[in-house]
Amino acid sequence: MKRQTLVVAFAMALLMLIPASMFASSHREAPIAALDHSADVTDWYAFVSYDYPDRVTMILNVDGFLEPSNGPNYFPFDPNVRYVMNVDNDHDGKTDISFVFRFNTQIRQPGVFTGFVGGIGGFPQITSLDGAGSEGLSLRQTYTVTMIKNGEAADLADGRTLFAVPSNVGPLTMPNYQKLFNQGVYELEDGIRVFAGTVDDPFYIDLGAAFDSFNFRMGVGGILSPAVDADDTHNYAPDAVAGFNVNSIVLEVPITMLTVDGKLHGAGEKQAVIGTYGETDRQRITVRRLNGQVNGAGSWRQVNREGNSLINELIIGTGSKDLFSVSDPKDDGQFASYFLDPVLAHLYSSILHIPVPPAPRTDLLPLVQYMTPICPGCGPKDAGPVADLLRLNTGIPPTPVGSQKRLGFLAGDLAGFPQGRRPIDDVVDIASRAVVGILADPKKYGAAVGDGVNTNEVGYGTTFPYVLPAHSGRDSHHTGPGQKGCSGQPGGICPVK
Repeated sequence: MKRQTLVVAFAMALLMLIPASMFASSHREAPIAALDHSADVTDWYAFVSYDYPDRVTMILNVDGFLEPSNGPNYFPFDPNVRYVMNVDNDHDGKTDISFVFRFNTQIRQPGVFTGFVGGIGGFPQITSLDGAGSEGLSLRQTYTVTMIKNGEAADLADGRTLFAVPSNVGPLTMPNYQKLFNQGVYELEDGIRVFAGTVDDPFYIDLGAAFDSFNFRMGVGGILSPAVDADDTHNYAPDAVAGFNVNSIVLEVPITMLTVDGKLHGAGEKQAVIGTYGETDRQRITVRRLNGQVNGAGSWRQVNREGNSLINELIIGTGSKDLFSVSDPKDDGQFASYFLDPVLAHLYSSILHIPVPPAPRTDLLPLVQYMTPICPGCGPKDAGPVADLLRLNTGIPPTPVGSQKRLGFLAGDLAGFPQGRRPIDDVVDIASRAVVGILADPKKYGAAVGDGVNTNEVGYGTTFPYVLPAHSGRDSHHTGPGQKGCSGQPGGICPVK
């Protein structure tokens, strides 16, 4: 009964406090990111692991919209980028623990014109990341995982060589890509698991409609019918991200590695709550050598970040997007004015012909402090500074696979967005409803706004690494208006208007 009471309390409080800043993902959201794809953080996820409730999984996705057929080198991680997962566990908005990933690229067959070859010319098909069966894996990447805590660095792989999973070239070159994918999952010491490689992008959205000034396909998107809104398994509008890949880094660690005191805590204890975000860094100086190599020099500087999704893309003004990208979360108070009268709300009002609350929209200020409902044990002194962190209460158990809801807490699923974020969470629809005013007055501004894209067409991983193998370069396809891919429509054809 105590747990049930706590769950109900969380549900009611979350429904009141969700910020509109948590909107979708951040594919090329700022001018600096549009010109630096390999350092562009597209999505950041953090959630209690489905099958190990004493662990947390964090996913850092970078370099979005990877066309599976775009050879010959496809999409390696950038050796000149430092990919970082950050955790704040003492509620001061500053990083206490960092997990740093660095990649190294090997060219093992310098005379071959492509990064991957198999089944022809004396090269066996690629069936392994190392050893026999890996001969045609010319462009191969290894990586390191370093935990920095209390000023000390620790190699989590303990000297073990970790291989990144390459892009899925096609069935002749890589006849069993699932096998390669599985080889990329590493069990390290102390209950740590890690994966890095090119995968299906789990994010889903009718992106074309969204960026055409929210020109939703009005037979589907805009304001969803009760039947469409209740459907978690079908798409009624085209998913613009379908068929594209993304580079993904996934890390699972015990909760006790992340909490401030190294212990497990219940949902009602403030020590259970952590703040997280992903970032990418480059060195201050880029050196372009005569042999074609590009190297970095000097100190590291943050170039992109994401905590709560799509703050930078749809809330921050273009003139401040690059500043937001390079700023630390603890300094986010300087951007608060963008939430008081967002242009996005007025677009929704004019296009959908629905009322929205008048400015100042204090109900849309981001959830950027440690407070109820995510941190029910936090008092005024524990709130910390304004900081864009994806907060996760590690004491809330995961919702079992099969019972998870795309609308998260709106559907009574408290283990989902914005209490952390899982790949299944439909952040577009959840946040859209906040934008039109459900937080200010659910009865007056509670329209079921959404884009009609309710799921990732290929589904989701149900265990570590929770991402799915990359689409085939030879046999992949995308979903667009007038094409198949909308399983909730007659014949599966996606609407055009």
